[in-house]
Amino acid sequence: MRHSLILRIFALLFAAALIAIWQLATDARLFSPVFFPSPLRTITALIDGASRGTLWSALAATCLRMFYGWVLASLLGIVLGAAIARSGPIRAYLEPTLEFLRPLPASAVIPPAILFFGLSNEMTVAVIAFGAVWPVLLGSYHGFTNVEPRLEEVAAVHGMGALEYLWKIAFPGALPDIFAGIRVSLAIALILAVVTEMQAALPGLGFNILMAQRMFRSPELYAGIIVLGGLGFLTNQALLIAERRLLRWRTLTR
Repeated sequence: MRHSLILRIFALLFAAALIAIWQLATDARLFSPVFFPSPLRTITALIDGASRGTLWSALAATCLRMFYGWVLASLLGIVLGAAIARSGPIRAYLEPTLEFLRPLPASAVIPPAILFFGLSNEMTVAVIAFGAVWPVLLGSYHGFTNVEPRLEEVAAVHGMGALEYLWKIAFPGALPDIFAGIRVSLAIALILAVVTEMQAALPGLGFNILMAQRMFRSPELYAGIIVLGGLGFLTNQALLIAERRLLRWRTLTR
């Protein structure tokens, strides 16, 4: 506990040192203030956006797109990962197609997604789900394949069906790998939410940052980046807390 507290104090001191260096760089005018605002100007823009409500509406729009795309990617990844790990014929049918799609950059899918869905929220969710599904799928596949094979024999002795075995034994055993994939997937979902907002001119943090860059409103641009960093940090911490609680049994067994 004490060691963890010391690490957090050092982390805060390091962040404060970075902000101090930022302030010193702006005071010395190492870069043009048009492109590199001071921390004070950035925080002022952040507070102004929050007080006017524009920040909250943009944040809500980005969070919803990220959440829907991430949930869809997680569900698809877990189902496909379990099916491929548990069934040889399904693996044989799906593996070539998935290996063809997996290297495709998610940004390359945006133009055909716009053709199918238009400049809509459905388009962003589809693109986010496509880009964010792969870490969950790979994590689920490795998790289900690494479950102890003898547990399936024990389940058969106790009269468990295939679905009951998957839900009560295989799924909990695969959860550590699934959570690892889900955390990576969430970061990808946030990135793609911002990219699709910029590409499709949809209201959100990504569009606000793009407009601030085009109008040379650098304090608003940096304020948007700070909000995105904070959003990514908070969502990752929430997943870590959920992982510790759901996988408490793993700590106990260790």
